Amino acid sequence: MLISGVDVRDLAHSYGTPLVAINVDSVDASIATLHVACDRYGVEIAYAAKAFFCVEFARHLGAHPGLGVDVCSLGELTVAERAGFPVARITLHGAGKSEPEVRAAVEGRVGRIVVDAVDELAQLASFGRPANVMLRLNTGIDAQTHAFLRTGGSDTKFGLAVHDEPAAAEILLANPQLRFIGVHAHIGSQIYDSAPYVANSHALIEAAARFAAHGLRAERIIVGGGFGTPTHPDDEDDPLDIGATIADIARCVRDCAGDLGLAPPRLGIEPGRAIVASAGTTIYRVLAVKRQSHRTFVVVDGGIFENPRPALYGARYRVVAVEPSTAAAETMTVCGRTCENDELATAMLPGDLQPGALLAMQTTGAYTFSMAGNYNRLPRPAVAAVQAGAHRRWVRREAVDDVLRNDDG
Repeated sequence: MLISGVDVRDLAHSYGTPLVAINVDSVDASIATLHVACDRYGVEIAYAAKAFFCVEFARHLGAHPGLGVDVCSLGELTVAERAGFPVARITLHGAGKSEPEVRAAVEGRVGRIVVDAVDELAQLASFGRPANVMLRLNTGIDAQTHAFLRTGGSDTKFGLAVHDEPAAAEILLANPQLRFIGVHAHIGSQIYDSAPYVANSHALIEAAARFAAHGLRAERIIVGGGFGTPTHPDDEDDPLDIGATIADIARCVRDCAGDLGLAPPRLGIEPGRAIVASAGTTIYRVLAVKRQSHRTFVVVDGGIFENPRPALYGARYRVVAVEPSTAAAETMTVCGRTCENDELATAMLPGDLQPGALLAMQTTGAYTFSMAGNYNRLPRPAVAAVQAGAHRRWVRREAVDDVLRNDDG
């Protein structure tokens, strides 16, 4: 099995397992596809760092002309800074920003801040220093996705409600050092239909008209990301047609702005998963094969500590055996090694599978490494970049001493 011309067995030998391998060629192809869809409409693209982020990856993204990045914490911001990512292309997000994070916006460490609450806006104003401000709104659009992935609609913590808008406008008008540049709304993740994006765009234009009535012009409108990317061949949903979706959004914004007498604002999107999900492969080593009464369990050296998504919201992945085999395939349950019933996947695997064999879980580039922890005090995996037949380490594997470094005693 090859990833961008590199044998998976060579990667496992070089970096150990579990290992997250990122196909950089795939990342670049995804970004190119987005540019084809967006450039004709002047739509800005910013990568959502929460999907996957490390210094070398940020450095690679920064070399893509015009590509922005969204960060949600001082940790993500520091990664971007260490990578030398252009400040003007960094946007600070977050539903509950700390005082140091808000301060970063007025210290010029980011190009703009997306304010999520009236209290946060008041805190930002209290510094008395300039900042480019967008307001994240809750447009009430309820995308059909898992509850844990829903970030829009009336039953979420994200964004300002309509009744908060006058108070936000009052703060902005009283503090001209805060430059209002637009409105934002992200409605969720793993969305496979363009209709919620169009509805969200319509709602944002209507909100822009309400702020215009206060004398505040929205130069930009950001409709978020969350473009659906299937991670298992048997999933019923097809990938979202991003090109058609962008065209629908652009048409909606243009027409709605015209109907409301507004100058058409600049559009922006914030894909994360759509850029990095398909580029990722997690390589595991089999620790045990256990034939129980009804199922065969394959225990690997990963688990909920390095990929919590299956346990959190039933994420599904394709898992394949790396080494060739002539044995008939059987249905097996791939599990992690932690003290949980941490089933990672159901897969057709060779009946002669033995401990020591390698398995590859595909489409794991997004929300695996970035969500990893140290449950059972297990070290987080290494990350390797693979490109054009070559590979190199991006993130060192944790050692037990790394896991324990903050313990007293």
